[in-house]
Amino acid sequence: MTTPWDGVITAEDERRYEKAGFGRPSGIGARPALLIIDVQYRTLGDTPKPFDEALEDYTTACGEVGWAAVDHITDLLAFFRENDLPVLYPHVAPKQSYDAGTLGAKVPSIMLVPEQGYRIPDVLAPGPNDVMLPKKHPSAFFGTPLTSYLIGLGVDTLVVTGCSTSGCVRSTVVDAFAYNFKAVVPYDAVYDRSETVHKVNLFDMGQKYADVMSTDDAIGALGSAIGRGV
Repeated sequence: MTTPWDGVITAEDERRYEKAGFGRPSGIGARPALLIIDVQYRTLGDTPKPFDEALEDYTTACGEVGWAAVDHITDLLAFFRENDLPVLYPHVAPKQSYDAGTLGAKVPSIMLVPEQGYRIPDVLAPGPNDVMLPKKHPSAFFGTPLTSYLIGLGVDTLVVTGCSTSGCVRSTVVDAFAYNFKAVVPYDAVYDRSETVHKVNLFDMGQKYADVMSTDDAIGALGSAIGRGV
């Protein structure tokens, strides 16, 4: 059976985690919400293209792997829209000089993204009832009212998509877990600039913090879950 981390995580790695009792499913509740994290031109590139070419658009771009994920996020977004379920967009707002902090020191190029880079592609354009959530740090929870929104919406499960698997996605998933939300990570709807880093983080999240599955499987499981919740 193939897994999202094939070629990186060894059979021995998997055996150790399984023997220790990790990797059990958390399941999906009856009130899921979709998070679309940092899916902006600055993490994609202006058009689908290889990584090195995308860097000519923005040094923070991941290239064609990001655009491939957008196709799957679009499917999830359609499901959430059709079922009148909450959609939230944690995103990075344009940086000001006073935003630099340790991030600006660690990754100076992140301070130099032109305004166009902060736009969300039209195919994922937010709707009038969606929640726009500007953030300054990796986790969508840190320094934002995300938790308050989720409680107000009665959400029990987060479907976490976007960029990057190892950074903003992972930190959001870990915080969601800490707040006792169930988390689902569709592995083909998240992306990173390194395939190795992407796969390692998918494995680790799947063992400890989230249920990792394909977009198609997630949509099927979500449909069953909200059916039980009616």
